[in-house]
Amino acid sequence: MKTMLKAALLAATPVLAAVTFPAMASAQAVSNVAVVDLEEAVSKSNAYNTAISQIKVTYKAQIDAADARAKALTAELQPLAAAYQAAAKAPSAAQNQAALQQQLATLQQREQAANVEVSKLSAPVALARAYAIEQIQMKLEAAVNSAMTKKRINVVLQPQAVIKVLPAADITNDVLAELNVTVPNVSITPPAGWQPGQAGAAQAPAQPRPQGR
Repeated sequence: MKTMLKAALLAATPVLAAVTFPAMASAQAVSNVAVVDLEEAVSKSNAYNTAISQIKVTYKAQIDAADARAKALTAELQPLAAAYQAAAKAPSAAQNQAALQQQLATLQQREQAANVEVSKLSAPVALARAYAIEQIQMKLEAAVNSAMTKKRINVVLQPQAVIKVLPAADITNDVLAELNVTVPNVSITPPAGWQPGQAGAAQAPAQPRPQGR
């Protein structure tokens, strides 16, 4: 039984089409079709990485508390997991299935409770990160449109929708460059009561505080 407890800091996309390009095709021949990794563009943006650096400073107490509690809970659960594994491998395991099932259920309940506890401690961190990401995502469509116009692209696919792609057909860095211009920084302080999905409802893009202050 492996216990997984982490403080939260960091949708599957359906496959729409399968596109292959001839190995010898020129960049010009496929210039009207491109691939862009939207998640990569957001995660590499200056705004996102600056926000993460600020979150680590601003929410250091919450991050440390969640990490410390996760380690303590893992230490508590490891002996229980080891005991279950030993009992499951014992020669008498076949005759003690009911007891083993109860032992496993208890362990799983303790794990779930531990994860909920750690999630609550790290909730402010997760919320700040989600708020930062949403502000960047609001500019993502415009960034893609701008990159498509500049590169004369008619069709854009996500990486999951292709089998093979030429490097020249990947405009992820172009979208990233557009994001860095249109959204150089974001706030890491959500408005009171904000929940993911509400970035557009309360746009007050305060300038992020410099790291370390």
